[in-house]
Amino acid sequence: MTHVTDTGGPVPADRGRKRLTLVVLAIIAIIAVLLTGGALAYAKQFDGKALPGTTVLGQDVSGKTPEEIAQLVAQRGEDVTVTVTADGAEHQATLAELGVTVDAAATGQAAVARDDSFPDVIAATWSGEHPVEPVVSVDETAVAAFANSLVPADRAEPVDAQVVFNEDAQTWNAVPGENGQGVDPQAMVETVTQKAASLESFSVEQPIEEIAPAITTEEAEGVVGTISGVLEQPMSIAGPEDKTYEVSAERRNSWLSVAPDEAGQTLVLSVDEAAVREWVAARADKDSIKPKDGIEQVDEAGEVVKVVSEKRDGLEFTNVDAVADELIASLKGSSPLEAAFETKTVEAKVEKVKAPTEEETEEGTDDAADPAAPAPTGEKWIDVNLSAKTVTAYVGNTPVWGPRKMVDGKPGYETVTGSFEIYLRYDRQDMTNANYYPEGHPKYYYTPDVPWVQYFHNGYGFHGAPWRSSFGYSGSHGCINMPVSEAKWLYDWASMGTRVEVHY
Repeated sequence: MTHVTDTGGPVPADRGRKRLTLVVLAIIAIIAVLLTGGALAYAKQFDGKALPGTTVLGQDVSGKTPEEIAQLVAQRGEDVTVTVTADGAEHQATLAELGVTVDAAATGQAAVARDDSFPDVIAATWSGEHPVEPVVSVDETAVAAFANSLVPADRAEPVDAQVVFNEDAQTWNAVPGENGQGVDPQAMVETVTQKAASLESFSVEQPIEEIAPAITTEEAEGVVGTISGVLEQPMSIAGPEDKTYEVSAERRNSWLSVAPDEAGQTLVLSVDEAAVREWVAARADKDSIKPKDGIEQVDEAGEVVKVVSEKRDGLEFTNVDAVADELIASLKGSSPLEAAFETKTVEAKVEKVKAPTEEETEEGTDDAADPAAPAPTGEKWIDVNLSAKTVTAYVGNTPVWGPRKMVDGKPGYETVTGSFEIYLRYDRQDMTNANYYPEGHPKYYYTPDVPWVQYFHNGYGFHGAPWRSSFGYSGSHGCINMPVSEAKWLYDWASMGTRVEVHY
């Protein structure tokens, strides 16, 4: 079959179908443009607002801004009244008084948070209601506090048991707890948590009844038993050379304390760890031995002519912190004490110093150091030679000053010998023996403003002696008398703790 045109010619069938298809597509395109434009205009209408179907607390909020929704939620929260019945009396409270927080602003933002693109706008139009829950939080501690406040003032509160220490008897004792009137707020906490989000008024029962204390007598007695176990077990720390450091029960008592935890729900036995560590460190410090280098004077050939001071090896405690950790763990009752100090020997060395010649002893040496020579290293120390009546300052094995002539103790007042350290210094001091001899006694003396004084053992020390015109003999009351300028040099060079070796 053929179609006939106005001109009388035939028209193919497939050509007619193509025209129909084009017409349909054109119509669809026009409809799409119209729908898209309308949807965009529709979406623009809800820009930053709740879409159709959005509800908060059962109320339609479509088209409202976050601020408008927040105002609605805030007002609903303020209107809520909670009726609490306790001991036959009713108490009214707001949500805020119960520790309930209504975040109206967050709720408003949640209500407009949906995507406002074309598909979602269309979907929102046909999907029906979209409920948004208010953002509400409950402070359970505040609810419990409100419940506890309902107990009448004339009702005795429960009294927690305690553990106390009797200083006189050196014993730990449990003080019994007592029942009282109070509340168990858990039911109220659960009810408020469950119903607050609806932002509707509600009622809750809060019974007032006899309750036991949070900390019971049995718990306190258990803590006393734990402490007794800690005190009854022997505690000691093994030390070097079969030495033992006993940890007395009295000392242990001073390190222990018992108090409720932060919530007031249980007793906590605590150990003063800082005090324990201080005690352990003090034991180690007391018995540690500082190495002391020996000093030998040698001649030009290197042969020893005099041993000024024998060397003494040191002893160092190497596990002080670990011992303290073990003691702390034992005091907490977690393990028996089986601690032992570990030590190591610290080797001392021997400084060999050149013995001064007779000429140096008589005339002293030139103190000007060679500027090209390296600075001496080692321990500062002062050599006092009672035979030569000289004082020499050393750094390690290098003499840096002296020998200088001095006056030592006369017969009956001999200067002490041995190894010492400077322990007390004065740039000026009045000196007297009035504690031993009264004024007017032949042996009494009083000398004011003695300069540059440095004590190294009891009343023995270095000082300037402006009353003397010559040096190099025995004539003092035991101190080392020096010319004032040289006593000042030694005072400026030395310091507290500087080693002093006094020998013949």
